[in-house]
Amino acid sequence: MSDIAQSTSQSPSKSDQSGHDHHGPAKGITRWIYTTNHKDIGTLYLWFSFIMFLTGGCMALVIRSELFQPGLQLVQPEFFNQMTTMHGLIMVFGAVMPAFVGLANWMIPMMVGAPDMALPRMNNLSFWILPFAFAMLLSTLLMEGGGPNFGWTFYAPLSTTYAPPSVTFFIFSVHMMGISSIMGAINVIATILNMRAPGMTLMKMPLFVWTWLITAFLLIAVMPVLAGVITMMLMDIHFGTSFFDAGGGGDPVLFQHLFWFFGHPEVYIMILPAFGIISHIVPAFSRKRLFGYASMVYATASIALLSFIVWAHHMFTVGLPLAGELFFMYSTMLIAVPTGVKVFNWVSTMFRGAMTFETPMLFAIGFIVLFTIGGFSGLMLAISPADFQYHDTYFVVAHFHYVLVPGAVFSIIAGAYYWLPKWTGHMYDECLGKWHFWLSMIGVNLTFFPMHFIGLAGMPRRIPDYALQFADFNMIASIGGFLFGFSQLLFLYIVIKCIRGGKQAEANPWEGAEGLEWEVPSPAPYHTFSTPPEVK
Repeated sequence: MSDIAQSTSQSPSKSDQSGHDHHGPAKGITRWIYTTNHKDIGTLYLWFSFIMFLTGGCMALVIRSELFQPGLQLVQPEFFNQMTTMHGLIMVFGAVMPAFVGLANWMIPMMVGAPDMALPRMNNLSFWILPFAFAMLLSTLLMEGGGPNFGWTFYAPLSTTYAPPSVTFFIFSVHMMGISSIMGAINVIATILNMRAPGMTLMKMPLFVWTWLITAFLLIAVMPVLAGVITMMLMDIHFGTSFFDAGGGGDPVLFQHLFWFFGHPEVYIMILPAFGIISHIVPAFSRKRLFGYASMVYATASIALLSFIVWAHHMFTVGLPLAGELFFMYSTMLIAVPTGVKVFNWVSTMFRGAMTFETPMLFAIGFIVLFTIGGFSGLMLAISPADFQYHDTYFVVAHFHYVLVPGAVFSIIAGAYYWLPKWTGHMYDECLGKWHFWLSMIGVNLTFFPMHFIGLAGMPRRIPDYALQFADFNMIASIGGFLFGFSQLLFLYIVIKCIRGGKQAEANPWEGAEGLEWEVPSPAPYHTFSTPPEVK
C-alpha cells in the first residue's frame, strides 16, 4: 500500500474533468458550489446536518420548555404541534440521514481505495437539493395557517382534510429530500460495486462500507413508496380523489400501511450505518480484530430483509385481524435476533481486549449500552396485547429516542471524533471530548429515561399540557433536554478548535485502527489513490 500517490498527475482523472487543477481545490466560495470532490461534498453534508441538528434541537427545547410544568406556559397548542412535527422531520431527514451520507462520502472512497465517488456530478447535485428542500420546509412556519401540525408521520386525514394550506409546500420539500436520498444511494452502490481496489473482495470490505451498501439498497427500495404516498396526499387535497377519505370510499388506514412500509425500513436506514461505525471503533480501541466479521455482514443483511415484513407493528391498535397481529408480533421479535448478534459481537470484541477509553470509544460504549435499552423497550412494544397499553404514549417516545439519540446520533459523533484527525490533520482536545461525552450521556438519560415511566402511567404523546401526576418526571426530562442540547455547542467548539489547530495527527493516530484510510497522510490529501492500492 506504499504506492499511494498524493497528486493525480498520471492520468486524466475525475478531478481534471471537474475543472479543478491537478493538485488542489479551487479557491473561494465557488469551490463549495461546484465541487465534485467526495471530501468537499462529505464536508458540506456534515456541516449541513449539524446546522439542521441544532435547528431541530431548538424546536425540541421549545417542546421541553412548554412541558416543564403543567398548564399552557409559552406557546399555543397549534404552534406546539407544529414544533413536534418539524422537530421530527428535521431530525430524521435533515440531521441523521445527511450526516450518514456525509460520512459515506468522506470515508467510502478512502476505505475501498477509490479516487472518488463513481458519479461525482450527481453527488454535487444530490447535496445542493437539500438546502432548498429544507428552506422550503422551514418557510412553511411563516405561511398563513402555519407549518405542518400533524406529527412527523403525517397521518391522513389530519394531513389531508384538516391540514394548513402550507401542506403542499411540505409535500414538495419531502419529494426533494427523497430525490436527494435516491441519488446518494445510487452513487454509493456504484462506487462500492465498481471502484474497489484490486484484491478487495466483498468479504474483505470494511463493515462501514458493507452497512452502507445494504442501506443504499434499502433507500432505493422504500423512498419511492414515500413519494407515492405523499403524491396520493396531494391528489386528495387538490384533485378530488379520496385515497384516504372514508367519505369518498377511501381508507385512512391505507395511509398508515403505505407510510410504515416506508417508515420501518427508514428506521434501519438510520441505524445500519451506525452499526458500521461502531464496528470500526470498538476493535480499534480494544486492540483486537472484530469478533465474527462474517456474522456481522449476514446479520446486517438479515435486518435489512426483515425490516420489510414488520411495518404493521406500528399499527396494532387500528383493528388488524388477529392473524395479522400475530404475524407482525412474531416477525418483530425475530428481527431482535440479528441485532442481538451484533451486540454480542461488539461485547466479545471488547472482552479481554487491551481497551483504552478515548472519546470515540466512550461514545461507542454509550451507544452499545443505551441502544440495547432502546432495543429492549422495542421488544416490549412488539408484544401486541401489551402495545395496546403503550401505544401513542410517552413510552413510545422514550423507546425511539433511545434508539435514535444514543443510537444514531452518538454513533455519528463517535465517527466524527474517530476520523477528525484524518480530516483535519490535528488531534481534537481529548479532555473537552470527554466532557462532551459525559454531559451528553447524563443529558440523554435524564431526558428520555423518565419518559418510560410517564408513558406507562398513561401520558399521551404530542400534547402541550398534562395532568399534575406527570409533573415531576416532565421537569426532570426538560432539564435533561437543555443539558443535552447545550452540551452539543461544546462539540461545535471542539470541532472548530480542531480544524484551526492542535497537535499534529499521524497517518494512524489510533494504534489499533486498521483500513486503507489510515494509510494516507493526515490530513487526507485532496485527491487520494490516483493509483489504486493493492489489498493483500
